[in-house]
Amino acid sequence: MSRINDVGGMVGFPAVVEEPDEPAFHADWEAHVLALNAALIRRGVYNLDEFRDAIERMPPDTYLSSSYYEKWFTAITTLLVEKGIATPEELATPEELAGG
Repeated sequence: MSRINDVGGMVGFPAVVEEPDEPAFHADWEAHVLALNAALIRRGVYNLDEFRDAIERMPPDTYLSSSYYEKWFTAITTLLVEKGIATPEELATPEELAGG
């Protein structure tokens, strides 16, 4: 069964447009997500296969509307909850806690 991330050869997706002189990160938080993921993998909290699987398990609408590092952050938070390291409440934003 294909997951939403497996779009190779599918019709209806626009061409990938490369941004000239694109920076490695568009915002500081993206670099932090990269560093956090590397640290958690290095510490053995999860492995690269688990990380990739967590991205691939994202709901299709969330996957398609998320940026590259938003997908990474979602996978990290998913794994932290699944591994019992954090609760959803501990990872929730103030807006989510308020019901918004």
